[in-house]
Amino acid sequence: MIERIRGAYQGRNKSSAYKDLVWTVATSSDVTLDIVGQTQLTLETIQANLIQLGSHKHRIVSAKVYIADMKDKALMDRVWCDWLGEDENHWPQRACLGVDLEGDVLIEVTVTAIRE
Repeated sequence: MIERIRGAYQGRNKSSAYKDLVWTVATSSDVTLDIVGQTQLTLETIQANLIQLGSHKHRIVSAKVYIADMKDKALMDRVWCDWLGEDENHWPQRACLGVDLEGDVLIEVTVTAIRE
């Protein structure tokens, strides 16, 4: 059975889980912030979504980060690395892409993780 957790937007869910896999996506809850603030809030939401479905940020196996301006990648990377911690055993495979995001959204993150 697929578990689906509703999000705020019609036509999509914020998280889904099937067997031992969890998928989730997030953007910042405050788009007035700069890339550092938006990244922090986005990653906090990712962690909360994962916990809701029995996973954790250290169980992420794959991540895609979409940012509105690739010039912000180094700033985003610092927040990302602080969030994950120094133990490279917890680092997932990750891609970062520069894309057009809606409105003042500067970052969107999607991950796949394993349930605990």
